[in-house]
Amino acid sequence: MNLVSVENIAKSYGELVLFEDLSFGINKDQKIALIARNGEGKTTILNMLSGKDVPDSGAVNYRKGIRISYLEQEPDLNQELTVEQTILESDNEILKVIATYEEALANTENEEAYQKAFEAMERNNAWDFETQYRQILSKLNLENIKAKVGSLSGGQKKRLAMANALLNEPDLLILDEPTNHLDLEMIEWLEDYFSRKKITLFMVTHDRYFLERVCNEILELDDGELYSYKGNYAYYLEKKEAREEREAVEKHKSKLLYKKELDWMRRQPKARTTKSKSRIDDFHTIKEKAHQRRMSHKIQLEINMERMGSKILELHKVCKAYPDLTLLDKFDYTFLRGERIGIIGRNGTGKSTFLNIVTGLEQPDSGKIVIGETIKFGYYTQKGIVIKEGQKVIDVIREFGDYIPLKKGRQLSAQQLLERFLFDRKKQYDFVEKLSGGERKRLYLCTILIQNPNFLILDEPTNDLDIITLNILENFLLDFPGCLLVVSHDRYFMDKIVDHLFVFKGNGIIEDFPGNYSDHRAYEDSVVLDKRAEKSGKTQNKTNKNSWRSDSTNKKLSYAEQKEFSRLEKSIQDLEKQKNDIENQFSDPELSGEEIDLLAIKLKNIQSDLETKTERWFELSVLLED
Repeated sequence: MNLVSVENIAKSYGELVLFEDLSFGINKDQKIALIARNGEGKTTILNMLSGKDVPDSGAVNYRKGIRISYLEQEPDLNQELTVEQTILESDNEILKVIATYEEALANTENEEAYQKAFEAMERNNAWDFETQYRQILSKLNLENIKAKVGSLSGGQKKRLAMANALLNEPDLLILDEPTNHLDLEMIEWLEDYFSRKKITLFMVTHDRYFLERVCNEILELDDGELYSYKGNYAYYLEKKEAREEREAVEKHKSKLLYKKELDWMRRQPKARTTKSKSRIDDFHTIKEKAHQRRMSHKIQLEINMERMGSKILELHKVCKAYPDLTLLDKFDYTFLRGERIGIIGRNGTGKSTFLNIVTGLEQPDSGKIVIGETIKFGYYTQKGIVIKEGQKVIDVIREFGDYIPLKKGRQLSAQQLLERFLFDRKKQYDFVEKLSGGERKRLYLCTILIQNPNFLILDEPTNDLDIITLNILENFLLDFPGCLLVVSHDRYFMDKIVDHLFVFKGNGIIEDFPGNYSDHRAYEDSVVLDKRAEKSGKTQNKTNKNSWRSDSTNKKLSYAEQKEFSRLEKSIQDLEKQKNDIENQFSDPELSGEEIDLLAIKLKNIQSDLETKTERWFELSVLLED
């Protein structure tokens, strides 16, 4: 069943043409992702589908009566409302049904209106709406429904907007970068929710695992042409490569034909017959095809990286701690040439502190750090570029260098480097303040690379980058011959780039895991299953050993144990809420280092208390079930 038909839409801003004559449809239960480079109009298309914008020409036609929800990249929420008020004052169809029913209750003499209102409540299952929105808020870790929107972090606001969209139960849900500002746990929950639920989605996202596991169709907007792939991200990559190979063959044929026709044109045929005139017209078409250029540049830099000696980087018994919070506890590691290490862990466990200590921006409390004489760090931080008023793109690069030395005595100029990272000559003379978030990230990366480092340290390098740019960055990093140390929440990126992980567990514990993110996730899942099986086995053994008591005691809880069991249930629930509240606070970018440390200490104490009480609850529940 078709929900939306997009017919020949076009959009331009002055001389800038975003797209022309685009057509596609959205059918019920399809889960479609739109892929394109930054600046090609992805968000504009989403705005048109949601009704926030209109095309210059063409039309967007909707099936009569369909309900649409739009989750924008930066949700526009009333900062003065609480979480619960935001839900109750949203444009939700069920709320309208409830309002109609309450109005009918106030006018009971109109039995027909009351009956219709009652049936609508039944049909929409509106009686349990409060339970529904409390459940969805709980799943999205928004337990404090009285908190004001203005006090929420970026991630919490995104989750609140998501709750509103899901509660509306739309026929079509439109999503613009739904995983932005979400941590790995929440991304995976959302992934699982969308992959299981029968729902129609149209989204823009740079999260490739999300695309892989949720979407069943990919639309790619490439150089003004729209291509459709009926499959997930892996299928898209396979078919896109085949398409580009076909295009390359066609282009080669066009060049050969162009050369042949060019020779004919140079002979300047005297007889201007109808046939020759037609051939001359065809020549111009052939010439255009032969000279078409694809904009999907690949990074192919043979950088003449400074030689790395036998000594790279050594950390000997490095310690770093704050009052009641240990980040590094006698950490030892010796880096080897070409190592590619990823860093994962919860906020407050010391990831950024570790990077700062390695690069000398912070000093350890004790221990020794030995850096090889030939090592030159390139440190890409989350803070990004410092924008100076009136500064142009090319000027930013030239502050750090004019060229990169390449092999065989060649050089790559600052202009050429920018071109490799998708800044054409015209864009290089734009003012930096005009650049998008993704373009600024690209520019910042260029400022790091032009310094020709042999040890790259990257802190969340994939934020705000589109899939095209991510592929470019990955291609570069895969060929980078130096050492690599990277912190990222992009699971696909980590799986592709790193060889092993430093897993920051907290309390100074750092696990050196031999594998990438997916390997670690599989390992963690297996450990959890093993622990459950072991616990189940111990419980069974204990039950068997005490089976002789079964007749006399009947395995019932005593009055004191029943009271304890009841208290534990409430206490565990409260601790879980406190734990979630603290974890949510970590996503607040305004937190100081001292505030993060205090929260980490508090979280550690709560987790310890929670584990103890949960273990006791299990002991009592086994007796109760028996």
